[in-house]
Amino acid sequence: MPYANYSLEEVESRGEEVCEQQIRQDVEVGNKGKFVVIDIETGEYEVDDDDLQAPKRALAKRSDAVLYGLRIGYPAAYTLGGHITMEQG
Repeated sequence: MPYANYSLEEVESRGEEVCEQQIRQDVEVGNKGKFVVIDIETGEYEVDDDDLQAPKRALAKRSDAVLYGLRIGYPAAYTLGGHITMEQG
């Protein structure tokens, strides 16, 4: 999803920064395998089992939100072929 004011690298960098500094400790327990989307400008986030519902709720709050998403407890949200394993820790 292209954003006028951010490159994809900036969205990823800011999303990871917000996740690590503000929300990871709040969302990891009890949510492994769920999806989280983070508004990189406000730090607000949504968590859901469904990867489409979390961004829908985030965009309903702020339609111009710049969103970064990830799967809690996994190194990537999706995999093509093969399988994905949970991060240790």
